[in-house]
Amino acid sequence: MNKVKFTLLFLFINFSALYVGSFLMGEGPTDVWYQSLNKAPWTPPGWVFGAAWTLIMICFSIYLGFLFSEANTKKVQLTFLLQLILNVSWNYIFFNQKWVSLGVLVLILLIVTLLFFFVNLSKDLKKVRLLLLPYIIWLCIATSLNLYILIHN
Repeated sequence: MNKVKFTLLFLFINFSALYVGSFLMGEGPTDVWYQSLNKAPWTPPGWVFGAAWTLIMICFSIYLGFLFSEANTKKVQLTFLLQLILNVSWNYIFFNQKWVSLGVLVLILLIVTLLFFFVNLSKDLKKVRLLLLPYIIWLCIATSLNLYILIHN
């Protein structure tokens, strides 16, 4: 498969995963539990989350299109699958089950997984791997927000 077809496939998979994740979080940010939490002063307004995830998934899908067309190995496939499971499960863990500590752990594991993509799986994709940066940066912000909730509630 070529880069364009892989990119289109990953756009479908990644946006489907966002949909599943939003379904699994129940009432999510509108839930009384979440609304009553002491949240970080740097918590962005709700619309930023949708805009950020849209940009992240577009960049990530383009990156994956290049990666899978260049190096479609078991290691790459399993790393993607791990990322997908961690990403989708965080919504359920944090919002649905309200397991804030486990949510932090999932985010840290997700960052490590993305760094593995960046450092170990993208050596031949020097500039393309920069498309991972929005995802990594957003995960660092999300982890700080999650940690703040853990510490201050």
